[in-house]
Amino acid sequence: MAIASFFSSYPLALLVFTLALGLIIGSFLNVVIYRLPVMMQREWTQQCYEFLELKDDKANKNETDKFSKFNLAQPGSHCPNCNHEITALENIPVLSYLIQAGKCKNCKAPISRRYPIIESATGIFTVLIAYQFGFTWLTLVALVLTWSLIVLTMIDYDHQLLPDDITLPLLWLGLIINYFGLITTLEAAFLGSVAGYLILWLVYWLFKLFTGKEGMGYGDFKLLAALGAWMGWQALPQIILLSSLIGALIGITLVIIKGRDKNIPIPFGPYLAGAGFVSLLWSNELNQLYSAIFF
Repeated sequence: MAIASFFSSYPLALLVFTLALGLIIGSFLNVVIYRLPVMMQREWTQQCYEFLELKDDKANKNETDKFSKFNLAQPGSHCPNCNHEITALENIPVLSYLIQAGKCKNCKAPISRRYPIIESATGIFTVLIAYQFGFTWLTLVALVLTWSLIVLTMIDYDHQLLPDDITLPLLWLGLIINYFGLITTLEAAFLGSVAGYLILWLVYWLFKLFTGKEGMGYGDFKLLAALGAWMGWQALPQIILLSSLIGALIGITLVIIKGRDKNIPIPFGPYLAGAGFVSLLWSNELNQLYSAIFF
């Protein structure tokens, strides 16, 4: 194929292309990160109205009518301060933010730095995937996983929520791609999904039995099950160890340095997602490092 031959001959062109692609996708991920939790909350509220038989109430009907206008496509992007509709030229990833000095073009209200940071991070992670796997089918599916992990990380950070709309399709997609042996065998993927769920499920109930508290949510079980489906059961110890280590270090740092209340829950999803991404890229290198340290 001409495109594959071109990128094989000019690997730098592949990296430039994937960087541009990652920045564009990062802009869309910002939309998903903000809107998906709102869509879910509005859907739950609407279901409560219906369950309580309040759907015929005029006030509630007016409220629920607003829900149909809010999705990943509508309404169009706009400034939350002045409702100025953001044009295509004002929505160029990172570049528009820099040109406008991080302010709304209309009202000059500050724009959160989070948007260009997520766009930049998505671009960098996309390039890392392309650099590691080249112009292959593995790169394509690995990008789907990477972009999904970015969304899950930010939503869990904001809301302590890992949406089934993302974790469950990821689990099935992992099993499907490994039916063709793209990353591991189907047997290893199946065992990885089962073990990934059951390991954290067991930790959850043991922690609750001894403390009377919930140490994590069911979304964490599903995320680890999805990672197990993608990378096989062999990757689970590495992912669990790495995520637990990073989570513990960050949690202790927040308590000691910033005085964070230790009773305030810290989402575990971002650490699982980060460990999964690292394991996807550098699993063999990490195994060699573990062996050098502990054996």
